Amino acid sequence: MKSDATAEPAGNWAVPLGGDALFTWDYDAGAEQMLSLYSRGKQRQWDAETRLDWGHEVDPDNPLGLPDTFIWIAGTPLWERLPEAERITVRRHLAGWLYSQFLHGEQGALVCAAKVVQTVPDIASKFYAATQVVDEARHVEAYQRMLHDKIKVHYPISAGLRGLLETTIGDSRWDITYLGMQVMIEGLALASFSIQRDRMRDPLARALNAYVLQDEARHVAFGRLALRDYYGQLSTAELREREDFAVEACWVLRDRFAGEDMWRNLDYGADECVALANRSPGQREFRRRLFTRIVPTLKDINLFGPRMREALRELGVLGFSRVDGAETSAEDERIADDIAALELAVRQREVSAAVARGAGSDDAGKDDAGKDEERPK
Repeated sequence: MKSDATAEPAGNWAVPLGGDALFTWDYDAGAEQMLSLYSRGKQRQWDAETRLDWGHEVDPDNPLGLPDTFIWIAGTPLWERLPEAERITVRRHLAGWLYSQFLHGEQGALVCAAKVVQTVPDIASKFYAATQVVDEARHVEAYQRMLHDKIKVHYPISAGLRGLLETTIGDSRWDITYLGMQVMIEGLALASFSIQRDRMRDPLARALNAYVLQDEARHVAFGRLALRDYYGQLSTAELREREDFAVEACWVLRDRFAGEDMWRNLDYGADECVALANRSPGQREFRRRLFTRIVPTLKDINLFGPRMREALRELGVLGFSRVDGAETSAEDERIADDIAALELAVRQREVSAAVARGAGSDDAGKDDAGKDEERPK
């Protein structure tokens, strides 16, 4: 039965944490690239409460300004049969489902980053991971506020994301937590957030995702730095284990994010809707962006043996290994800086206009007072 799904999820989900908390007595960090990333992480902190314009009123019928081309069943006979009231419902629920998964994924990233602080062996990585904990807390705060105040439709965590998080958090090896979170799940986040930034029409949604993307670009760089040298030291058998994990994650990310639980809730026929979604232009763009983020990183961290290349060829994404991942991340940072500069300029103009209006009122008051003095008694 169709439900408005407005009740926020409650309760807890317990995932056993694998691995030991590691202390290091070598406080000479030494790793210049990691320390540089740590410095950027400190300098790039921002406050979700003040950076974003929460006073902005979204369209209640389409809170993200979602173009119909990005609705996964748009253009199909099913979509054509729906009256406008039902199409509004789909727009609202797709926004709610997407941002619910963003919220759950960011909480997963928060938990993983906290685990990395404990389990990574070197002090420089602990330093940086601590800044990521703060970043992820800010993202959870912002997406929760967007869902609660603006979208007002909530969904539980999807089965695909839940399974990937459970494996990533529960593994005792620190590098698997890195690989699952910093490469695979952050790759999912980067693909999704970049679509929100570039394709949505609502300015609040675009700004939120631009600022989050700027943070996520640093997180992926952290994963690359931490894993590149380590994977160069592993045996063939150990690399095979990591490749098996990454290959399975790639298939999950490609096939398990079509909103099956949302379509079931909307009662349009979940199997048909998932099949339509998987063939839609919006999903094709999502997958393209997903693997343009993930594949270059897998290559960069030396997790690119014959088995991995064959799996990526089967997925049809091996060609993305030629993408410059560092340049893509740098572009994310530039776009966020441009949006921040534009918003600052707008706010400065608003303040200047308010000051000018106030000065005008004062001058008018003085003129009136002068006229009173000139009037004959």
